[in-house]
Amino acid sequence: METISYEYEGALYVNLTNRCDCACVFCLRHNGHKGSIYADDLWLEHEPTREEALADIIAHHPEHYRELVFCGFGEPTYRLADLLWLVDRLREQVKDLPPVRINTNGHANLIQGRDVIPDLKGRIDTLSISLNANTAGGVGFTAITVAWLAQLNPFAMVGISVLLAVLDKGADTLQTQLAVPASISDIITGIFLFCMLGCEFFINYRLIFRGSHKEVAK
Repeated sequence: METISYEYEGALYVNLTNRCDCACVFCLRHNGHKGSIYADDLWLEHEPTREEALADIIAHHPEHYRELVFCGFGEPTYRLADLLWLVDRLREQVKDLPPVRINTNGHANLIQGRDVIPDLKGRIDTLSISLNANTAGGVGFTAITVAWLAQLNPFAMVGISVLLAVLDKGADTLQTQLAVPASISDIITGIFLFCMLGCEFFINYRLIFRGSHKEVAK
């Protein structure tokens, strides 16, 4: 049975499409998974009509959830017109509808070929944009870590870069193969890097605690 709506951490998620214009390395859909920790199977045999989606959402009683999220196994703004139609109907038919959020890759304007922001006003409460990195190039913080650990030695940088690449790949595998949330793999990576930097710091530096000394009169 196809999964249109599913629950996760007190929120109701809506899976309208499997279409996406990205190929993010962390996405479960590219690693042979049918679903995730959220639902058993998020691949759709056919995209539900807006009426089918509306009936499925209402059957889950969205008013009992803290949030309604359009996400799923694809980029929801491919079906922006249907998504906005659903929000309008739900606001009409559901008393105390929770805040509405779109989890998106941020490409809605490119997908639709126009500025869609005016259409979201008064309908969508929150936009969550998934980013693949914390810097523009995606390697800023990693480069700083490599330079610090290698003490600017180019040969050491090569070895440390390989080590960090293996660590990053291991974290991705942990996330995809064991369906571990991305935050957990990030925490493990962070702990490992913290220990590496901490060891390097205390090897090269020594903390000296100076107490107050009083002169002894002779």
